Order: sequence, then structure tokens, then C-alpha cells
Amino acid sequence: MKIAITGSTGFIGSTLVDALLQRGDSIRCLVRTTSNLRWLEGKNVELVYGSLSDEKSLHELIDGVDAVYHIAGVVKSKTKEGYYRGNVYSTENLLNACIEVNPGLSRFVHISSLTAVGPSPSPDKPVNEKTPPRPITTYGKSKLEAEKRVLAAIDKLPVTIVRPPAVYGPRDTEILIFFKAVQTGLQTMIGFNRKLVSLIHVDDLVRGIILAGESPTAIGETYFISSESFYNWKDVGDITARALGKRRLVRIPVPHAVVYSIAAIAQTLSYFRKQPATLNLEKARDLVQPYWTCDTAKATRELGYRQSVSIEDGIQKTVRWYRDQEWL
Repeated sequence: MKIAITGSTGFIGSTLVDALLQRGDSIRCLVRTTSNLRWLEGKNVELVYGSLSDEKSLHELIDGVDAVYHIAGVVKSKTKEGYYRGNVYSTENLLNACIEVNPGLSRFVHISSLTAVGPSPSPDKPVNEKTPPRPITTYGKSKLEAEKRVLAAIDKLPVTIVRPPAVYGPRDTEILIFFKAVQTGLQTMIGFNRKLVSLIHVDDLVRGIILAGESPTAIGETYFISSESFYNWKDVGDITARALGKRRLVRIPVPHAVVYSIAAIAQTLSYFRKQPATLNLEKARDLVQPYWTCDTAKATRELGYRQSVSIEDGIQKTVRWYRDQEWL
């Protein structure tokens, strides 16, 4: 197949590129002139320079391909407009380009997020595809609105939506902060209550994305691709400590009020800087939620998806990769 990918220079996108190349697909990637191409260098991929706001480059990206995997998006912004421009309007531009240039696509796969639905109400009630969406952040709201634009195109394109939870694995720079902290023997715990999360290794996610993109039953459908187990941060910390060879881990609980205070300061300071803050008040709202869990039953039933990378193996693999790259 000839496949077009947005977000191919990122953590998830570049891993998807590798998986598709390994099985012999032809890959075309949309990249900015300022993009860091380190994960694409030396690989047999076609590069289209442009952006999701540039009609000409989108037409070049889409022309003649069999399928599109839309992974690119904005996860940090100082404004609502930034989130909507990067997640909603860009998705709409790509859909319009597909309809205009290549309406015979076999599939348009949109990568959304668990945040488009919101946190789970209780430990025994993970959200699923029938859960009414109640996103609690602007990012989550923008991802939900992008989903609506995708589903609105169902009469013109064969679309599928994938919602992952938190993702970890080689090449990820966000969770690297957590690994570095544990390597020092420290683990910050948000609040004093037990929190449960769904986590997925990037290899499992990519496999699920491909299943969703190629299953005939997935057209017009939405799927949570995630771990089948739920994890609390104490267990994740212990597993990470063992993978790093740390015998002792000191846990430092941080009250929710302190999290919000730090976030408020970081957000205020970001207004005087070019880049948005990683921790802001909305991210703090995410962090203090007790349950970010989702149910993979639909993906298992309709796609044949199952989690294959355990949390123990996934963290071991990630630690080895970080060390090989001298990131740890």
C-alpha cells in the first residue's frame, strides 16, 4: 500500500512509519521545513514539505495514496485558538484535501485521545465508546471537536477514529522526565488518593492503529486502543525502579493544591516566553483526576486487538532504549 502519514517525525508517528516500512508499504510523510527528521533519516520514505494549513502540500501528500493516518496535533498551547487550529481546523483541512483530491481512499484513520471523553467515574467503570464525552480541558475539547469533523465526513470518506490513553516507549520525551526522576530514587505522587490509569506501549498502539485502519468493520467506528490492565503509579514506579536497578524509591506526595499552585506559576511565566508551559492549570486538572481508564473490549471483539506488551516488558524495553541513546 501507499500510505500518507501526518505527525511522522513524532514519537507515535515515526514508530508507525517503521512498522509499515517493515512490511513493505510505501510511505509519504508531511513534514515542516523546521521539523527534526532524526527518526526518518536513512529510511525509504517520501517527504512532502508543507503544513496542515497549506492546501498545495496537502494535495501533494494525498494524491495517489491508498490510506491516510492522521497523527499530527497540538498538545500544548497558550490559547484555545492554538488548540483548535492545530487539532480541529488542521483535521478539517486534511479531510477536505482527501475529498477533493483522493475520494477513493481505502481509509482515513484519525488518532484522537482518551481526553476527548474525559476521566472515568470510578475504578470499576472505565470509559468506553458509548460513554458520553465530557472532556475537562481545552485540549480534550479540541480533540472531541476534531472527531466530530471526521465523523461528519463518513458519507464521503471511509473514516476510523482511534483513542489512545497515555503512551510510553522508545523515542518518547514526555515520560522521560518520570524515568529520570525514578533514576535519582525519587517518585512524585500527585495527591494522597490512589489513582488508576490506562497505559499503552507504543508498539501495541501502532499495531492497534494498523488493525483499525485495515479492518472492514472499522469504517465509521471509534476504538479505544489501550492496555487491558489498569495501573496505579506506585506499581509503575516500583516496576521502573527495578528496571533501572534502583533498590529504594522515595515517594514524595504533592497535595493537589500545590499542583495547582505550581501550574498557575508556570502558566503565568509562559506568557513571557515563546513556548507554552508543559504544566498549566488545565494539565493540573488532568493530573489530579483519580481515574483515567478505558475499556478495550470493542477493539478486541471487532479488530482482534489484544495487549501484547506487558507493563514490565514495556518499561524494560524503554529503559534499554533510553540508555542506548544515552538519555538516561
